[in-house]
Amino acid sequence: MKSNRLLIRVDKEYLPQIKDRYPFVYLERGRLEVDDSSVKWIDSEGRVIPLPISTIQSLLLGPGTSVTHEAIKVLAMVNCMVSWVGEDSLLYYAAGQTPTQNTRNLVKQLTLYSDPQKRLKVAKKMFSYRFPNTDIDKKNLKELMGMEGIRVKNLYYDLSVKYDVLWHGRSYKPGEFQISDLTNKCITACNTALYSIINACVHSMGLSPKIGFIHSGSPLPFVYDIADLYKPYYSLDLAFCITKEMAGVYLAEKLRTAFVKRVVEGRLLEQIPKDISCILGLKNDNPNNE
Repeated sequence: MKSNRLLIRVDKEYLPQIKDRYPFVYLERGRLEVDDSSVKWIDSEGRVIPLPISTIQSLLLGPGTSVTHEAIKVLAMVNCMVSWVGEDSLLYYAAGQTPTQNTRNLVKQLTLYSDPQKRLKVAKKMFSYRFPNTDIDKKNLKELMGMEGIRVKNLYYDLSVKYDVLWHGRSYKPGEFQISDLTNKCITACNTALYSIINACVHSMGLSPKIGFIHSGSPLPFVYDIADLYKPYYSLDLAFCITKEMAGVYLAEKLRTAFVKRVVEGRLLEQIPKDISCILGLKNDNPNNE
């Protein structure tokens, strides 16, 4: 049976081989502990699954998980990062960095950011994804951001026509989610889920979500940079599409299910590390390999 879950429950057949190093493994409803000098996962059904943590770059701990002090110590020794997330990684809470984690990718990110010409080149690379048929080489960042504003504004209008949804403009204020109209609620919810997924991927690659190339002065500028590549389909199109189906009543579970379906079918969790590596020119999306 095909699962509609974004992340499947861990089982032996899904664990990485020694020749591989997975970017992350998602765990929920169980206990992570050490036994016989190895890290083991005990799920809610009592199954004990040894984890090859030396081949895993990051563990995402979902709802209902607990972890022992000794397990964290062993994970740190092998540079396996731990992140705490919501169900299916749709909410991102925190991450624990290991003291010996390789900083190659972070140094690369900082090097690109600190040089104005290289920073602009990275920004243009991101914009090239959105304007594939436009020559942007001679454009500056301000001009590109103006083009992006027009593109998004036109996209809102086109989607409102396509799905026959009344649109009065993007409106969102933190803490005032309930007073937004239905479409704006859906956009905000999809954006939040998208930011969480990207944040988890950014951390798992040893990069900083705070070093952005287009956005600045916000909590997660690099996450927002990358999210703009995927918003048109995973947030905006979905929000307008599902607004009509909800018939005026915001249904969180319906939206979540539709969002997860798109992420799974679009193989977004595989695409994000590839796009980030291409944009930053990373040799390998695994920061622990030299």
